[in-house]
Amino acid sequence: MASRNWRKEVKMKTWIILGVIIGFLFVFVKRIQSKGDKQMVTEWIKEGAVVVDVRTKSEFADGHFPGAINIPVDVLPSELKQLKNKQSKIIVYCRSGARSERAKQILNYSGYSAVMNAGGLGDMPTPQ
Repeated sequence: MASRNWRKEVKMKTWIILGVIIGFLFVFVKRIQSKGDKQMVTEWIKEGAVVVDVRTKSEFADGHFPGAINIPVDVLPSELKQLKNKQSKIIVYCRSGARSERAKQILNYSGYSAVMNAGGLGDMPTPQ
């Protein structure tokens, strides 16, 4: 009887651990897939994409990608008028990629069809 309970407990813990591992892998892969690569970001910039820094105004003032405009993600929904053409290519970035992913989702939901999350400022290509 005790050995059956022990086996059930081990089996249950194994499934829980496996579920946690799969969850972490899913999140990790999702983050990798959501960020554009530097080559594609560079191509979009050469094609005239609008570069949007979605960090706070103080973070932007401390340094930003040349030519980027600052629209903090918290005010993005009310500032969409700054991004006039919904068909324009838009590159968003922040510090780590999390806020820019949120910004990308907001823009996609608002009808902007060509939006790329470049990740963090450190992920942006070296300006030419």
